[in-house]
This record gives sequence, C-alpha cells and structure tokens, in this order.
Amino acid sequence: MAEEVLRLSDLHVSVEGTEIIKGLSLVINQGEVHAIMGRNGSGKSTLANVLMGHPAYEITSGEIYYQGKPLVDLEVHERARAGMFLSFQYPSAIPGVQVGNFLRKSVNSVQGESALSAREFRVELKQRMELLSMDKTFLSRYVNDGFSGGEKKRLEILQMLLLQPKLAILDETDSGLDIDALKVVSEGINSMPSQTSSLIITHYQRLLDYVKPDFVHAMIDGNFVKSGGPELAIELEEKGYDWLEV
Repeated sequence: MAEEVLRLSDLHVSVEGTEIIKGLSLVINQGEVHAIMGRNGSGKSTLANVLMGHPAYEITSGEIYYQGKPLVDLEVHERARAGMFLSFQYPSAIPGVQVGNFLRKSVNSVQGESALSAREFRVELKQRMELLSMDKTFLSRYVNDGFSGGEKKRLEILQMLLLQPKLAILDETDSGLDIDALKVVSEGINSMPSQTSSLIITHYQRLLDYVKPDFVHAMIDGNFVKSGGPELAIELEEKGYDWLEV
C-alpha cells in the first residue's frame, strides 16, 4: 500500500474575511500525480499558497496532514526542508542574485547535511540544465531579471529537479509557454523520481498531454465538483465548466 503524503480534510480557507476554499478534501499518496483544473478565481492558487504557508491565507476549519503530521505546525522553511516544493505561477525577479549562487544556496538550505558536495552539485546541475536545454551562461544571469516566461518556468523546474521534493506543487507552470517550452518543461517534470508526488494546477488540458495525471479534479467556487481519471481533463477541455455547476 502506497504511503500517504498529503491529506486535506474538510478544509476551509479565508482571505481578509472572504471564504475562498469551502470544505475541500483530498488524499495524495506517494508517486501519484493529481491535477486540479478550474476557472480563474476558483481557489486553485489559494490552495497552493495555503499548502506552502502563505501568511495571508487563514485556515478557518479543517485539517491538512503532510506525511501523517499536521502541516500547520511547520513554518514555510520547515515545509521546504520536509520535501515540499512550490513552482510559482508568477516567479519573482531577484536583481543582483546570480542564478548559480541562488540554486546552490537553495539546495544547501533545504538539504542541509545531506546536500551534495560542490563537485557533485556541479555534475548534477550540468545534467539537469542539459535536460532543460539551458545554456551554461544562464547561471551568471540574475534570477528571473529580464527572463522570458519560458525561462522563468525552466528555472523553476531546474530548481525542483535539484531539490528532489517529496511533494511538488506546480501552480500553472504551463502559463505563457509556447509549445516548444511546454515540451521541455514537461520533460523535466516527467524526469522526477517515481516516488515523487505531484499536484498540478492548470486551466488547460494541454500540459496533461505530456504529464499524465493519475487523478483529475475539477474545482468550482472553492471545492471539487467532480473527480476522475485523465479522461476528465479531456472532457473539461471540450465542455468547459458550465455543465458542472449546480
């Protein structure tokens, strides 16, 4: 039986007094890929931010368990060290911080004593960059400063590959990508170890042509209104969301 990685039980979340997530329940086991699809404002990104501990989001009731323990007990950096990773929809620029230094410090901070040696890290970094078709000059640029949308997303996936999380939360990673960049990013996601669990948040089915989900959940107004297998993503792409509304 697969190990349970994440459990949400009747989760309710508010932002500045407005309830956004309204009784959400979900179980993700080790190695499973779950996709959440929904319109803008349905609560998808709110869920991603809650899972990583964004202080603007208040859990008003319900429970979140990560690897069998209450997630609310962990600070943001503790969640990262426990193996959680969030790929942002809109990655921030950090002028003055070089990509190479950023990646090395990120890995050291999260992995601590188990981090790779400097030589091992360089070998791993080179392999991962080749997978994502990233030139080595990328490392001397400042983080996301002047990056195209595709470059930002590749850097997010590169960081994920180096960190090797237990749970990867990908918030609209396909947003703004052309078809070539989408294929490269998808290849990076698919190269994660089989024991990694993924929660993919997206508007469209096209990413799921390349990254095959085990489960798809349609979200409307802060809750799942229908769940199924990969075929649900195709159905949502064809029909939209109106047919699911009560």
